[in-house]
Amino acid sequence: MTLTVTGVGIRTVHDVAGLAAVTDYFSDVWQTPRTAPPYPAEVLHSLVHAGGAVHAAYDGTRLAGAAVAVFGPDRDTYSLVAAADRGLGHAVKRAQRDWALDLGARTMRWTFDPLVGRNARFNLVKLGATGTEYLVDFYGPMADGVNDGDESDRLTVTWDLTADPVAPSATPPATPPSASYDRHDAPASHRGPDGEVLARRDPGGRAVWCRVPEDVVRLRAADPALALRWRYAVREVFTAAFAEGFRAVGMSRDGWYTLARTTEKTEGMA
Repeated sequence: MTLTVTGVGIRTVHDVAGLAAVTDYFSDVWQTPRTAPPYPAEVLHSLVHAGGAVHAAYDGTRLAGAAVAVFGPDRDTYSLVAAADRGLGHAVKRAQRDWALDLGARTMRWTFDPLVGRNARFNLVKLGATGTEYLVDFYGPMADGVNDGDESDRLTVTWDLTADPVAPSATPPATPPSASYDRHDAPASHRGPDGEVLARRDPGGRAVWCRVPEDVVRLRAADPALALRWRYAVREVFTAAFAEGFRAVGMSRDGWYTLARTTEKTEGMA
């Protein structure tokens, strides 16, 4: 399968050389030595042989993005990893979506670091997925150049592949229709490591808003102890809210999550 978007070709990869190039790309993204990649080529080859898919985006002959997905139970697919040069992420995820739909899948899940606001905005706003599960220290210690020194909390998102695709420029309302308060008017419930308001809560119990640092990757490199305090602070808000039935449904441009009570159907997708 090949998808062409604005001069960039996206196709599934099966050959040894192509999979090795994807492995090197992931090593560069996660800042690991190419001799110790996060996803070795032989593992990718096995996943493809088992029925999964490795998608690669090519800007001419240059590899500019890649993603890996496998099948799960109940017509569910799971994206193990995805990365792309700026501006190509939506096209790579769309290629994964088309592949999964062609094989009868209805949903796709994956995880990401909830402190990385730009990824939250991409997943929740541009793709229209929903954060359905908060996982504490999911991978344990990680030794790559991006996550080293932190605890590996992850947010699972569930993407309804049968829904109309969200336009890349789409922006959700800052307040869920069911909430009685705008975020700016809602009372503060938590303070962040910087002393400013970290979270606000709709008194009607229908929405929670939580802030993340502007650039946690840069913060983690400059001050790992402070980044870890942010991890614990956001974890406290999310775990309490998810235990009450909230799900992550939006992310503002200024770094605030919107958590809302979702329908029974959506809650059961995690």
